Amino acid sequence: MNPSPETTAEKQGFAGAVVASFESRMANEMRELIARHGGVPKVAPSMREVPLTENEAAFEFFEKLRKGSYDLVILMTGVGTKTLFQALATKFPMEEVLATFKKVPLLARGPKPVKVLSENGLKAAFVVPEPNTWREVLATLDSQRPVKGLRVAIQEYGVENPEFTASLLERGAKEVTSVKVYQWDLPEDRGPLTALIEAILRGETKAALFTSTQQVRNVLQVAQGLGRERELKEALRGMVVGSVGPLVSEGLKEAGLLADVEPEHPKMGFLVKEMSEKFSEVLKRKAVSTVWTHPSPTPSGPGRPLPLSESLFLKACRKEPTARTPLWIMRQAGRYLPQYRAVRSKVSFLELCKTPDLACQVTVEAQEALGVDAAILFADILLIAEPLGFQLEFVESGGPVIRDPFRSEGDLKRLREVDVAGSLGYVLEALARIRSRLKPDIPLIGFAGAPFTLASYLVEGGGSKDHAKVKALLKEDALWDGLMRRLVSATVSYLNAQAASGAQALQLFDSWVGILSPEEFKTKVLPYLRLLIGGLKPGVPLIYFGTQTAPFFPLLKDTGASVIGVDWRQPLDEAWKVLGEVALQGNLDPEVLLTDPSTVKKETEKVLKAAGGRPGHIFNLGHGILPQTPMDNVKVLVETVKTWKS
Repeated sequence: MNPSPETTAEKQGFAGAVVASFESRMANEMRELIARHGGVPKVAPSMREVPLTENEAAFEFFEKLRKGSYDLVILMTGVGTKTLFQALATKFPMEEVLATFKKVPLLARGPKPVKVLSENGLKAAFVVPEPNTWREVLATLDSQRPVKGLRVAIQEYGVENPEFTASLLERGAKEVTSVKVYQWDLPEDRGPLTALIEAILRGETKAALFTSTQQVRNVLQVAQGLGRERELKEALRGMVVGSVGPLVSEGLKEAGLLADVEPEHPKMGFLVKEMSEKFSEVLKRKAVSTVWTHPSPTPSGPGRPLPLSESLFLKACRKEPTARTPLWIMRQAGRYLPQYRAVRSKVSFLELCKTPDLACQVTVEAQEALGVDAAILFADILLIAEPLGFQLEFVESGGPVIRDPFRSEGDLKRLREVDVAGSLGYVLEALARIRSRLKPDIPLIGFAGAPFTLASYLVEGGGSKDHAKVKALLKEDALWDGLMRRLVSATVSYLNAQAASGAQALQLFDSWVGILSPEEFKTKVLPYLRLLIGGLKPGVPLIYFGTQTAPFFPLLKDTGASVIGVDWRQPLDEAWKVLGEVALQGNLDPEVLLTDPSTVKKETEKVLKAAGGRPGHIFNLGHGILPQTPMDNVKVLVETVKTWKS
């Protein structure tokens, strides 16, 4: 008897591909579902349930809390706070638990712990503002409750943050206790999970299924313990990743990953069925962009690409030695390129930015035409202005215009929270398409405007010669702080989404920051840069570029940026003396490219000599390439850098 069409379709779904799952209690059911839909299941438990009655860490913490041994309790997560109360209720009367917590100052990291406290009749003495990273926790404590001499307890949810603990101790905390609270822990035997992670890194699996946020956390935690978290994320980006529902998709996004498939009904059976139906299509789209994330067991052949993480550009971002200096060019896809002009003649600038296929085309064509070592997303720093609630236009002769600029307290109230996926989805789609078309060893750079430069455009209403309006707003401390915090929050979400959509590095453009004095930069810009960079997902290099920033070099060391861009006004060797051990990007004057080939070669070599072959140098211009630049001069620049021997 012939099989029914439905049965045949099920068997053909995964087409014999190996499918990874991290299911624990439902492992057997998951194996059957994958096999039924034509896949070869590879299942390794990633969690084990810890009975709340066995949460000894929580009990020990509470005993000390009852004795008055803590001066401050920091609640880091809503789930952890709820689980902590549930665990304590298995051993102590809930009335006693709540009465004890009322006696100690509580700090809540954002609205989720606040909600749990409120549900239990408790109130936080301090609430950390968005974007709710541990750096904001420190800033809140510094301004409202310095920890010097205090005994501090931190409610964690499974994983400690050693950097946070160290920062509290540096501030003079007498004692810092981490209280691990969880209901789900790593499996006692991690061998199968480690083996599955290694199989993914070897490229043996084509799909991965996640059915809980804790699975995501645990898998990445084990990979981190192996020293291969970044490689695992790169491997997963080349596979078809399935999420059982919105919460898991959010967990993946927080980890810098995106779900390719999320079923309408958040159930395991629907997930596997829909994954099998979309598997071939998604895998085909990703196949071009799949990159090697581990060293080959055999020597690489001449046509075999290096792992993306070993590209010249990313190694330079990490200050590692490279065979030669990597290079790319700011405003790489621009009017100097014939390919770009051909596309631009048919659409407006904003249409080009908002059409993923066209943005992809001009980005990839620019990288391939120049033969540079990285591609940068074609977009504009002001695209985020629209979802924030502003009217944005690009006037052909005059650049960007904000029709309803920011000027007062009322404007702060009309700022909207940015839904990146909904309002800037075209940027994320462009990134995914670019990543799929780029050669597998070419990194992709995403970017955004730095908070000060973005605020300047929103306040001035466009370009400005004297920046009078934004300078006046700097003097209104509360209003400036409110605006900058909103911009930081939106930009953190935007950049993290870019990294999750295919960008291997990020750049912050701070083109106008040079109008400030060092003191203004220190008090009105630097704290927000730290907030922003501290909120980005680790493992993705961040380049900070501004013009006329030499007076700020002693301060730029403290931003947390991986790479500092240097404009043409300051020689690289002098910049390094002030900035210290940091990677530098730059810094040929763009106007040199308007001269002649021999001058271009001489001035390019001058920059390379100043860098001296030092690890951590990325060659670039000191600003964006000019529209009237001759292509022949650009080719001389690229060739000079590629053949330079220090």
